[in-house]
Amino acid sequence: MKIKLIAPKWPAHSIWSALYFKFPYLSLAILGALTPPEHEVSIEDENLGELKFDDSPDIVGITVLTPLAPGAYRIADEYRRRGAKVVLGGFHATWMPEEALAHADAVVIGEAEGVWRQLLKDAEAGQLKKIYKAESRPEPDEIPQARRELIEDKYFFSNILQTTRGCPFDCRFCSVTAFYGGTYRFRPVEEIEKEVLSFTKGAGFVLFVDDNIVGNPVYAKRLFSMLKGQRKKWMSQASTTIIKDPELLKLASESGCYGMFMGFESLEQENLDLMGKRMNAREAYSDVMKKLHDHGIGVHGSFIFGYDHDRKSVFDDVLDFARKVRLDAAFMPVLTPFPGTEIRKRLMEEGRIISNDWSLYDMEHVVFRPKGMTPEELQEGHDRANREFYSAPNIFRRIGRIHRSLWIFAPMNWDLRRAWRKKAPAPL
Repeated sequence: MKIKLIAPKWPAHSIWSALYFKFPYLSLAILGALTPPEHEVSIEDENLGELKFDDSPDIVGITVLTPLAPGAYRIADEYRRRGAKVVLGGFHATWMPEEALAHADAVVIGEAEGVWRQLLKDAEAGQLKKIYKAESRPEPDEIPQARRELIEDKYFFSNILQTTRGCPFDCRFCSVTAFYGGTYRFRPVEEIEKEVLSFTKGAGFVLFVDDNIVGNPVYAKRLFSMLKGQRKKWMSQASTTIIKDPELLKLASESGCYGMFMGFESLEQENLDLMGKRMNAREAYSDVMKKLHDHGIGVHGSFIFGYDHDRKSVFDDVLDFARKVRLDAAFMPVLTPFPGTEIRKRLMEEGRIISNDWSLYDMEHVVFRPKGMTPEELQEGHDRANREFYSAPNIFRRIGRIHRSLWIFAPMNWDLRRAWRKKAPAPL
């Protein structure tokens, strides 16, 4: 069979559509690896250009994030009109399977490792089922190396891989915890080493797309010890708990870690408690930044605007904190109640959801009624804070600190500045 795997494009009103530094979807390359060799498989990313609808695939698989759902459904409807069988999967399809089935022949709920080959067998036999859901979650050694030869050579960077799935923490706003069922699994370090050694393009830098690469310190130390001998530069995502283990932090630095994405989320301890962010303590944030910087590790910090204890002062408070600790880059979204999360359940029970236009669920647009300000005030404050953080004077102030991760964070800052300046308005 001819199988085509598709990533829908981000809507024009989303900041993500304007970024130059684009990365491939690892999940699609893993699906390609799960596909038996007798099938012809390709990957197409609509973010890189217009889709080719005239290629007559037998099966079309589309990964669906919530803000991309309208685009995914548009693509699915067109391919079904042309006679292809369409399979939808990913976070949104997992939590909204009945909605997804209105646009698909089959929906994969959860992780695909346990069902993808059976789905293809059923499709060949003309017996495709409506719903596919594995009885258990895949063991780490069942997760194959991604088929990177399927990835188009149009990305800024494509050396991405995942060493762990899930997270040991249970943050109530997080769709990762919901999707992976609160599990935290880690792949054999020997498999990671083989995958790192297989990189041929831009082989000196690796992006680990783990949700918390230090969630298990014992495993992380084994991983970092292996990387230490590889002479790579790398980035990933970690919790603030990394500084509680000096050996772990030292190993991360020595193994080539040049940057971490880190969820601070709020400067209000009441918000952190409400989020279930039990590993964070507001009074420790400055120490976290200092210790990471002392080890040559830059920080891309996350702060969520709109939690229940936020007031209109929150935007300036976060900007002042970012200046004080010289935060290298920032992700400052509005709280977004994604399907499947605890925060969506609570906001629905309280009658505070004001929009189910999925294209606005991009973490940039207010889709609920906050407690401490109006939706309009939250939207205006969010937009102002992001534009101010990525203003030219603030960027120069941040990158004026000479440090080894400057080569990563300087272009990242300028790309985000450019994206915020050209960001299109949301539809009315």
